[in-house]
Amino acid sequence: MTASLHAPALDTEPRPAGAPKLIGVAWGLLILNTLGSAGAQTIIPLPRSLIQMVTMGSLVAAFALALAVNLRLRFRPSAYVLLLSLLLVPSVLSSVHLESGFGALFRCTRLALFVGTLWLLTRWWDGGLTFVRHHIRIYFAVLGTVAAGLVISPGAALPDVYGGRLVGALWPLTPPQIGQYAAVIIGLTVLMLLGRRTDGRSAAIVIVPSLVLLMLTHTRTATLGLLIGLVVAIGSLLLTSAAARRFFTWTVVIATIVAVVFAGALQSWFLRGQSQENFSNLTGRAKVWDALLAAPRSVSQELFGVGLGDKSFGGLPIDNSWLAVYNEQGMIGVAIVAVVFVVLAGVALLRPPSLQRACAIFLISYCAIASYTEAGLGDASPYLLHLALAASLLATPVTQPQPQPPPPPSSPTPVIPAQARAKDRPYIPRWARRPEVT
Repeated sequence: MTASLHAPALDTEPRPAGAPKLIGVAWGLLILNTLGSAGAQTIIPLPRSLIQMVTMGSLVAAFALALAVNLRLRFRPSAYVLLLSLLLVPSVLSSVHLESGFGALFRCTRLALFVGTLWLLTRWWDGGLTFVRHHIRIYFAVLGTVAAGLVISPGAALPDVYGGRLVGALWPLTPPQIGQYAAVIIGLTVLMLLGRRTDGRSAAIVIVPSLVLLMLTHTRTATLGLLIGLVVAIGSLLLTSAAARRFFTWTVVIATIVAVVFAGALQSWFLRGQSQENFSNLTGRAKVWDALLAAPRSVSQELFGVGLGDKSFGGLPIDNSWLAVYNEQGMIGVAIVAVVFVVLAGVALLRPPSLQRACAIFLISYCAIASYTEAGLGDASPYLLHLALAASLLATPVTQPQPQPPPPPSSPTPVIPAQARAKDRPYIPRWARRPEVT
């Protein structure tokens, strides 16, 4: 494993005209693919087959669009995408046994297309903030559909089956999904504001409604991931940014006051009306985890897993990325995912302080925290897209070769006429001249 996440750029050709807009469309199609097909009941019932057709079709369209703008297959070396490619090996080896049904092969194909699209997009991974802006805008548009569903039908958006938590009423999104999208774009927008890459008005348009939606989801994982991720990311800027120091100081003061004044309300929001026992076993997750770890496995299943499935065990969701990877891709898959975090975190620590580094640290921290109670690190998911964004931020900038100016023409030695040379000679009397030898 090399010490850096990205080798020096091999692509030194000019970028195709119009490519940035098309790349943003491809990134949006990848996000659409990872929205999922299972969730709450929508206002207009959508057949699951139709939703799957839209999400899978968006992935095929993203791959085709990325290929269209990168017909010469110019890639930038990326350890992150390489590790995702290696993750395909245990996925395919375990899925061909069809222990998880033919759906496992379908999910392997989906993961292969997802990784292939990322390879095609690496040509534009130059350590800039272009993909960050795409990420914020597209997820903000997704949250816009959630807000529209809340306005159109509050009862469908806050159903009793989810305990009054916010869900997607126009597109089937669960509370953890909405909380994740809101937390990620809030954190990125705050960092962009501190880095003076956006103004306060534009930042408020994104942060305020996203924060309201996050609170309505009652998603503890997303809230903790947002707070801890921002603390770590802003902490990486404290030595170089006065704005970061002021923001950090005021945030600590305001958070302390709010925690003291509204302690009861915060505790009630955090517990979500659950009993102490239910809260201690993480809403029943611990029981599923214990059963998964206690289940007998063969050597092949221990190493390669049982194949890509729906991230469930015994009909119940696993809700832990590490155990889901262990169940579906075995210990080899767990090792590859662990190396992903080690490489990304190591490269982020080696980079000099910058806004790009802070955004990458936030995304890595958030995904690491969310992996404890959310699944998605072993298959095409928003978490892999967040980490892909972090990898693009940590890429070395593309250095275009500068044309060298032609050397100045060498000036020839001037030819001095004989008469001019004679004028320059000192005058010698005739009687003092040496006689010429004949």
